[in-house]
Amino acid sequence: MSIINGISSTVNTDPNSKSAQNAQSLEEDLNRFLTLLTTQLQHQDPLDPMDATEFTSQLVQFASVEQQIFQNSNLEKLLAVQETNKLSSLVGFIDNVVEVEGQDLVLDQGSSRFTYSIPIGAVQTKITITDAAGLQVFTADGQTQPGIHSVEWDGTDKNGQQQPDGLYRVQVTTFDRQNNLLDVLHTTFGRVTGGGVVDGKTTLFMGPLRVDQDSVLSVQKPESTPTSSDGGTGTVPVPEPTA
Repeated sequence: MSIINGISSTVNTDPNSKSAQNAQSLEEDLNRFLTLLTTQLQHQDPLDPMDATEFTSQLVQFASVEQQIFQNSNLEKLLAVQETNKLSSLVGFIDNVVEVEGQDLVLDQGSSRFTYSIPIGAVQTKITITDAAGLQVFTADGQTQPGIHSVEWDGTDKNGQQQPDGLYRVQVTTFDRQNNLLDVLHTTFGRVTGGGVVDGKTTLFMGPLRVDQDSVLSVQKPESTPTSSDGGTGTVPVPEPTA
């Protein structure tokens, strides 16, 4: 794997290696065939010459295989160009903050941010953050007002202890008056530290988190301030943790 300015790729550094090997193998087979054919022609009975149909057919097959290898080589070159274009598209994301849909939350230098969307009819909301092991590190009461609410978590747990940077998971649950669970849309923010092509998909690296480029909802400069739930700007602090 090569890494250039935070962009990594698993692309083969020699995209024509497979075709080159096939072409070399074909050339060796053809040389052996021609050597054998020449020997047979030199020692054939002049009164009973060889039938040219068979070796002509074999020469045609060699030509057909050669054409196929040539086409495969061109296809590999096109795929390599496409891969390079994918990597180039990632450069603009580096060191910027992106918003993605999901619940995976990256704590970076003691800072993280997420939003949750509350539907109409909510009367109770609970925010829970768990670590990579699934252990609960933070809980708090959330907003019940309909709309999008933005929250910054400073990495402190329910006891006020600072948690290490890394990957966490946020879960916001909200209920109506009949105690029915309502749907909540989560988005999280993170700084892009690199990128690459993973399993053919253009992927952004947000510290330990890997996200598909197509899942990005917004891109912001690191100094940008979050948008609050009332449509203005400003930092929305983490609610007081519940006991």
